[in-house]
Amino acid sequence: MAERDPYQVLGVSRGASDAEIKKSFRKLARQFHPDRNDGSTAAEAKFKEVQAAYDSIGTAEARRKHEQEQMFGGVGGGRGSPFGGMGGMGGMEDVLGQMFGKSMGGGQRRHNSPRPPQERGKNAVSWLDLSPEDAASGGSFNLTYTQLIPGSHGSIDRKRRTLSVKVNPNVKHGKEIRIKDQGHGHPQGINGDLIVNIRIDPGEGCRWDNGRIIKEVEIPYSTLILGGKVTVTLPSGVKGKISIPPLSQVGDRQRVKEIDIEFILDELDELDKSQIDALQALKDVGL
Repeated sequence: MAERDPYQVLGVSRGASDAEIKKSFRKLARQFHPDRNDGSTAAEAKFKEVQAAYDSIGTAEARRKHEQEQMFGGVGGGRGSPFGGMGGMGGMEDVLGQMFGKSMGGGQRRHNSPRPPQERGKNAVSWLDLSPEDAASGGSFNLTYTQLIPGSHGSIDRKRRTLSVKVNPNVKHGKEIRIKDQGHGHPQGINGDLIVNIRIDPGEGCRWDNGRIIKEVEIPYSTLILGGKVTVTLPSGVKGKISIPPLSQVGDRQRVKEIDIEFILDELDELDKSQIDALQALKDVGL
């Protein structure tokens, strides 16, 4: 299974600052830490995914390396080369054979031998961000990406390109659109393809997780333990109350229409005296 986009895992935009990325990482790492989830294997897997995502884009240097790997990623071609396989320079023998009708070994060249497959550059990968309204209506949208092309003396040139991408109405988040021959170049062949990944804005305070929109809702510790009701505002602006079952835990989810509401702890910056006294009383009775 392909690794998820680290920006999506951390719930940040591609233009997020170091501080924004770190803040989101610390919040998610705290939420999914195994020590806070009774050893849940699902939480542990999520914690590792969050850690790996932060390792990929947590610093400017890490993001630069990640973006470079994305540009060099794709299928086909030689290992470690952004342009795919080099195809070998057996071409000299082929040229002589074509000129004189013979192979280098002196034998007569077979004219009906199949031509070797043409070398291709690697696929380029990019993302197209759409609003829910644009995704519903479809249309043509401009996409700017970086294409790697062979330069002189084995160098690699970067070319910024803008293409118009046609999107069908009611496109789904995560849909891939392949555009032929618009990927990275090859010094002895043709371009790879451009793979466009559709990303639909899930709404303020929301993120995508395995095809579902997740909205985090802060819940006081007392409500998590004792149960109760909290007010939730959906991305559409609709407000309503949901019931929190007693003994709920951080990370529990409740489905409301097409949204999964995820419980997170309402963490206070400071406590007043009455709250401290109440917590001390709980501590005294073993809670």
